[in-house]
Amino acid sequence: MTLALETTDLKVRLRLTDDWFTVCDLSALLPGRGVAALLPDGRQAAVFADRTGRLYAIDNRDPFTGAAVLSRGLTGTHQGRPFVASPLLKQRFDLESGQCLDDEAVRVTAYEVKAV
Repeated sequence: MTLALETTDLKVRLRLTDDWFTVCDLSALLPGRGVAALLPDGRQAAVFADRTGRLYAIDNRDPFTGAAVLSRGLTGTHQGRPFVASPLLKQRFDLESGQCLDDEAVRVTAYEVKAV
């Protein structure tokens, strides 16, 4: 038997400077898995939903390698902070702030995100 994904009209939106930008349908996000979204300026965002339905978005580019791979990383929590670990070198990035948990000098952009 094949189960159909839940359908919804809700869209995931990111705040970019002074406006909101729609990146995907909420139904495209599965807990523990990221989605890469192309932004108008050519950058990419990695968008995540956790098991409680909370949404997160950070820059998709791994600052240690330059590869756009953070959306493919493993998610988890460390001391109550949600993170994604880069699939390449395994550095962890806080999904709320973008701060690298393994190197305090490194940070990626974190976006305000909502479903409407």
